Amino acid sequence: MRHPSLKRYQQDDVFTDLLFNALLGFVFMFAIAFLMISEPEKKGEIASKAEMLITVRWPDNHPDDVDAIVEDPTGTLIWYYNRDSGLMHLDRDDRGVFADEIKSEGTRIINPINQESVTLRGLQSGEYVINLLHYKAHYREPLPVTVKVERLNPSVELIYYGDHYLTGTGDEITALRMSLDTKGHVVGVNQLPKPLLIHNQNK
Repeated sequence: MRHPSLKRYQQDDVFTDLLFNALLGFVFMFAIAFLMISEPEKKGEIASKAEMLITVRWPDNHPDDVDAIVEDPTGTLIWYYNRDSGLMHLDRDDRGVFADEIKSEGTRIINPINQESVTLRGLQSGEYVINLLHYKAHYREPLPVTVKVERLNPSVELIYYGDHYLTGTGDEITALRMSLDTKGHVVGVNQLPKPLLIHNQNK
């Protein structure tokens, strides 16, 4: 028959082992969690997502549908039917007031802003062409459209800002043609007409 004190000693020893193993497991999990923590981003450093931004706007709450069409130096087109290709991306295709309304908890929310934007994630040497297409018109009066082109890096620089007028469904005009050198600097701009849709359809 075992001595009572020996039995109590063995129970204490088992409890000590259990406590030690639990503590060891906790320390191990803490070490793993610490290693998985990523280094915090340095303050003031913002990852570059685009080199140039093209913004097309027309009057708020206007029902007309305007499309921005951009051609890069390789002849690639970015617009509604091809939103992402190469280094260009159509961030938003705005269709006037269509699909600009949502309901949240019984409240009707309308986005009045009519705006399309195209980002250039990288710059190629050669000519970029920016056209406007009056995809759908509801009135006879000319529609004023503003085009803004900004260089984003290393700081924001306004390349172009101008007003244009579209005259009805199917009207396509050239807002800007800009040429870049091998370093991405703008070396020339003009507004000579170049119908991109007709040009590409005839290829």
